[in-house]
Parts: sequence; structure tokens; C-alpha cells
Amino acid sequence: MSTPPSVPDPSLAADVDAVCRLTGEFTLRSGQVSTEYFDKYLFESDPALLARVVAQMEPLLPEGTELLGGLELGGVPIATVLAARTGLPALFVRKEAKTYGTCKLAEGPDVAGRRITLVEDVITTGGAVRDATRALREAGAVVDTVVCAIDRSPEGENPLADVALDVRPVLTKAVLDAARAS
Repeated sequence: MSTPPSVPDPSLAADVDAVCRLTGEFTLRSGQVSTEYFDKYLFESDPALLARVVAQMEPLLPEGTELLGGLELGGVPIATVLAARTGLPALFVRKEAKTYGTCKLAEGPDVAGRRITLVEDVITTGGAVRDATRALREAGAVVDTVVCAIDRSPEGENPLADVALDVRPVLTKAVLDAARAS
């Protein structure tokens, strides 16, 4: 299931769009080629804008969340600010387990038996989220929700339905497009 975004501050969509929408030719993680790219690092590196995005993300967290799982790399700053705001511990989820030291995929508290809400920056097809969900579930975690700053998947579709993950975005591509048009 994909949960529609709450209605954010109208200026948030316009400000995020103005700061991070790039045009050109971009190859996405999924391999898709797009004429638009949402460079999340441009809003994540702006403390005031990041704080506004996270403030809109906080009410999207499901009840019972025990850990915030920030996905490498873009989900980490969002999860960190969200953890500071909510008091929930953060977990940093790598794309691949380290091959040295602790050899962990997820850095932070133990995940076994814990309810983790994943935190991501931009979702298109959900590949990184899908991989993290499967790996965390294999480690014994309960993972059923991802909150994200931007969901650019097709409107009304849940790109993570195949892994039974509820997607809760702050902004969608449609909301950003509407902000740009106004």
C-alpha cells in the first residue's frame, strides 16, 4: 500500500522543487533514463530546508516504530535529523555489509525483533529500499513502512508492493510538478 502524502506547507514543495530539480539526461539507480533528476543532496545540505522536510515526515511515522533505518547515503542525514526530533534511535543501513571490522549491513542497535521504519530520500522503483527490507527482515527485523522525502514513482502505484511495504512520502512528483506549474 502507498499512503498519499499529507498536505505539506505549499511553499515546501515549491522550495524543494526550486532547489533540487535538475533537467538534462540522467541515468537513475534503476537504470531508467530520465530528463529530470531530484538532487536530494541539494535540500539535505540546506539545514533549514532539511528541517522543514523532516518536520513533515515526523507525522508519517507509524505507531510502534522502534528504530529509524536511514538508507545509505541520502537517507542517513534525514534519519539523523528525524531521530534528533523524535528521540527514536537511528540505524544506518549500508548498501552492502562491510567486509571488515564488524561486517555489519546495519550500523547501530541490534535489529532482531525490532520494528524499523526505513527512511529514504527519493524513491523511483524502490530498488535500494527493497534490498534493505529483505536484508533487515532476514536479520529478524519487522519492516513494513518506508517514509521518504520524494516519491517519484507513477502516481497511485506502490513500487514496493511486492515486498509488502507501505510507502509514506512527504512529497510526490505530482505535488512537485503542481508546485512548479503554479
